[in-house]
Amino acid sequence: MRFARPTAAALLAATMLSAITLSAVPTAAQMFPGTSGGIPVEINADQAIEWHQDVRAYVARGNASAKRGDSTVFADALTAYYREIPGKGNEVFQLVGEGNVRIVAPNQQVFGDRAVYDVDKQTGVVTGRNLKLVTPNDVVTARDSLEYYDAKGLAVARGDAVAVRQDRRLRADVLIGQFVKGPDGATTMQRIDGAGNVVVTTPNDVAQSEKLVYSVADNTAVLLGDVRITRGDNQLNGEAAEMNMTTKINRVIAGPKSGGRVQGLLVPGSEPGAAPGGKPAAGR
Repeated sequence: MRFARPTAAALLAATMLSAITLSAVPTAAQMFPGTSGGIPVEINADQAIEWHQDVRAYVARGNASAKRGDSTVFADALTAYYREIPGKGNEVFQLVGEGNVRIVAPNQQVFGDRAVYDVDKQTGVVTGRNLKLVTPNDVVTARDSLEYYDAKGLAVARGDAVAVRQDRRLRADVLIGQFVKGPDGATTMQRIDGAGNVVVTTPNDVAQSEKLVYSVADNTAVLLGDVRITRGDNQLNGEAAEMNMTTKINRVIAGPKSGGRVQGLLVPGSEPGAAPGGKPAAGR
């Protein structure tokens, strides 16, 4: 089975998304007319591969998979919706995976119940229970959705979103990752923004705020709005803060709401990494 002019898009990462996306029409074994050439996409299914001409869709059912190069989408059912282009054959504009969705690319896997990729908008959205992105270094989870916006270079985890790397953890209602492409075409994470109920956890500190801006290159998090940083029984409060994960230096900044002052509670003998009462510090 072949798709003319396919593209591969990364879905999520801290880290976030990697998926196979199909931008034009299949033509395998003379089953789907109107295309020729292109990069091959291998379609497999236990039950059937169907051509629904009335709704202009191709459907693979039963442990279905679509493999292009080193990226594969698995689902109970895969549906490709196409439109007819005069003189050019058919063109797929949307790919939908339903049931036990798993998107596998080099060094990344995404899990969910449903995945939709819109070719025109270059957006991919994975929804359902137990949403998760796994890479060799990161695990990202969310309650509502994992989203990727190819043209904008954005990946979004919505609803109690958590990104974990080694002994560090970012948590917020929404986490947004920004990617940049290098000269070799490789995509790397540049920045992570968090909004709503932000919690940053390191081995020594727990920081809470309303917003977060994390620079991956600098390994530094800027916290904004009602900031509280706790280390053991010690606590610093302010309107903004900077946490340098490399130097392990935190700087809390005062603002108008706090009367231009920073508040702190320093307890003699408090051990870093321990919460009040001597218990280990928790993320939330």
